[in-house]
Amino acid sequence: MVVLRHELRQEKKVLAIWTAVIAFMLGLCILIYPEMKSQMSEISGMFADMGSFSAAFGMDRINFGEFSGYFSVECGNILGLGGAFFAALCGISSLVKEEKEGTAEFLLSHPVSRRKIIGEKLLAVLLQIVILNAAVVGVTALSVAVIGETPDTKAFALLFLAYLMLQIETAAICFGLSAFIGREGIGIGLGLAALFYFMNIIANLTEEARFLKYITPFGYTEGADIIADGRIEGKYLAVGLVLMAAGIIAAFYRYGKKDIV
Repeated sequence: MVVLRHELRQEKKVLAIWTAVIAFMLGLCILIYPEMKSQMSEISGMFADMGSFSAAFGMDRINFGEFSGYFSVECGNILGLGGAFFAALCGISSLVKEEKEGTAEFLLSHPVSRRKIIGEKLLAVLLQIVILNAAVVGVTALSVAVIGETPDTKAFALLFLAYLMLQIETAAICFGLSAFIGREGIGIGLGLAALFYFMNIIANLTEEARFLKYITPFGYTEGADIIADGRIEGKYLAVGLVLMAAGIIAAFYRYGKKDIV
């Protein structure tokens, strides 16, 4: 597990910064809810009647004045976008940074197979995502206790599970892409995460674009659907699992044959 430990040590500052920023913003978003609660109950109906804008963010299907609705829209966007960007960054940089930093030749000269290197790098990416989400869940639980809310435990557990799967899928796809690109790839990863987010918005706006929910991992993290139905949309998640597996398989296949310089 030498590679795994090295990866975690090398990325600990980045992990700490991203975790602190996302957790802080999420906690702050929860803590200001009591101040906004009376106002939210008044404008919830207005949000629900804003046509395409409401549909894009699911506000036509939830009560924005209730904590669960507020959390799924406001806090959900923080965790969804922030988590997706972090996962994309971890996945896209994992395999290319050795070439970028000129350490690939040194690493591959050791008696460690490429499969083992890929496996431990992938495990390091997954562990970072799990650590970030564990911290976020802890901060959320603490913040909710402070404001005295009692949300539906099952619905919130499903929300956090959906966001975890979103991040893992995004990381896996970017991990696979990183085996095919050269020294620079951070922009590709972050751009892909942003593309996934806007694809989901477009899919919410029109039935003709509904098929995009099968492509974007944001399709199964729709807070309004999870809270209303009490479940994650299985058909979108199933496609996501296939894309996740495809990214990982592609990484093992390509990196194993790649000419590293």
